[in-house]
Amino acid sequence: MAPTDPLSRTFAALADPTRRAMLARLAQGPATVSELAEPFDMSFAAVSKHLRVLEGAGLVTRGRDAQYRPAMLTARPLQDASAWLGDYRMVWAESVDALDTLLDGLTEAGPAAAAETTSPEARKPGTHDTEDT
Repeated sequence: MAPTDPLSRTFAALADPTRRAMLARLAQGPATVSELAEPFDMSFAAVSKHLRVLEGAGLVTRGRDAQYRPAMLTARPLQDASAWLGDYRMVWAESVDALDTLLDGLTEAGPAAAAETTSPEARKPGTHDTEDT
């Protein structure tokens, strides 16, 4: 079953490396089916099928000039996908910041403290020295 919402169609189209390569080529400017097929060992029919998927996702439009029908990149769906991913950048940044803070703490405490907190014995429950009172 094909995805129905635009974002799902965009990600489904981007899931294939051949289609991503075609989009990279189209980022340089319009291209014909034969120009898009050039780097691949596939038939024009297979290239046309990939183009139909890209068109269905709104990533490509096709011109009409008699026999010449160049494909052109449409960036809007990529912008929408980038915006969706951007919502998660803060989560990624916070995770990286937390890791930096942890590593800075280990570095400031010195090699002995780092060895204590990372040694196998330090990670085993019940093996820490305790003072008798």
